[in-house]
Amino acid sequence: MTRMGKYDHLFVEHMRECADDLVNEGAAAGGERPANIGDPFGLMRGIDVAASKVHMAYSWINPTAERVHWVNDHEHAYDEVLMWMGSNPEDVHDLGAELYLDIEGERHTVTTTGAVYIPAGTRHCPLGFNHVERPFTFIALSLNPEYASDENVPRHS
Repeated sequence: MTRMGKYDHLFVEHMRECADDLVNEGAAAGGERPANIGDPFGLMRGIDVAASKVHMAYSWINPTAERVHWVNDHEHAYDEVLMWMGSNPEDVHDLGAELYLDIEGERHTVTTTGAVYIPAGTRHCPLGFNHVERPFTFIALSLNPEYASDENVPRHS
């Protein structure tokens, strides 16, 4: 796409792989991403668009009959929105999977397309999948230009 306008600098035309940004995911898998998790790509990041106030990454989650632990528990100093979207065009609500997510130690099981808002300072995860029958997309929107967390930092009581 050729652009010649004053807003060209606000577009991301070629998403870059951003696994190095997402420290919780690699550590959760012992330093490697689980086999059914696709490469993460940056949809919008401060490093790509200097004016951006958000960090947004997405991955494809592929089928597996195995239970998969993906992300360790952590918290951020900023708000975050996690989104998961099924790939069934006949039923947009059908996730084709069962994911689990803890928020402050409370387990939530999800089987439909949706999202969750995580306020700053809220401990969340682990995040993983009990099973995945059909690929779906997962997007993490951090309301901060860079992804940052307290991963593996002891929580003070």
